[in-house]
Amino acid sequence: MLISMTGYGQSFLEKDGVSYSVELRTVNSKYLKANLRLPENCGFLEDEIEKVLKKELSRGTVNYSLRIKNVSSDPVFEINAAYLNAYVEKLGQAAKVLDVESNVNLVDILSLPGVMQASEPDEEASQRMREVVLQVTQMALESLVEMRTIEGKAMGEDLVGHCNSMRNTLEGIRDKAPAVVREYNEKLKKRVDDLLNDAQLDLDQQSLIREVAIFADRCDISEEIARLDSHLDQFLSICQGDGASGKRLDFLCQEMFRETNTIGSKACDAELAKWVVDLKCCIDRIKEQVQNVE
Repeated sequence: MLISMTGYGQSFLEKDGVSYSVELRTVNSKYLKANLRLPENCGFLEDEIEKVLKKELSRGTVNYSLRIKNVSSDPVFEINAAYLNAYVEKLGQAAKVLDVESNVNLVDILSLPGVMQASEPDEEASQRMREVVLQVTQMALESLVEMRTIEGKAMGEDLVGHCNSMRNTLEGIRDKAPAVVREYNEKLKKRVDDLLNDAQLDLDQQSLIREVAIFADRCDISEEIARLDSHLDQFLSICQGDGASGKRLDFLCQEMFRETNTIGSKACDAELAKWVVDLKCCIDRIKEQVQNVE
């Protein structure tokens, strides 16, 4: 079953008076890339969070956001007294130099960089935080995977529909291809007969046969049809399999487009050319969908 690279997951958990929330957003990307936004006191968990994400995700850009809110009376921040004193001293000196009244507002000072700092947890608190953060991360990840799986199933059904349309078009090309040579033989023979009748000459059958044989060899598309048919079989098989398959499907799209181009260059018939255009339209739609497959 296919899995989409785009999705959203969210989870909440409250423990020991602290509320944890994780939000995950994923978009398509050639490789796996994790963008983590963590509170300052949770920076030590960055590597472990990335490992958890990599266990479930193989491609896509992952935007991870962790929010922690203290719902108890315990403080989750502390004031850096050294920074606070330094700011007050510098502001006092500046007031003397400018000969203005020093009117220090505590709220404004607390908003200056470095004054308010997140409380650094001790070893025991860090371990508790680690367990809860990884747990809530796993919960959000499960929600994300569920959404990606549902979307992937819908994408798979759409891709199978396009493949079936290609198969029907390919059958029409397969049936029409032999008739192209017969029609060319008849048109060439009639054209030559008309010219020879005017000149009152006889037709050299060997020359006609040789010309038709050259044309038949030049416009033979049986190998391209067989390869395109094989690519469609592989594509459908991958869609029904498990695991990451986006890169393989993308490669098959390129190969299918290559074979279709060759059929178009060899097809010396208006109806075949129309069917080739239909094939290319289907492949374009498939390629757009495949870009979102993990």
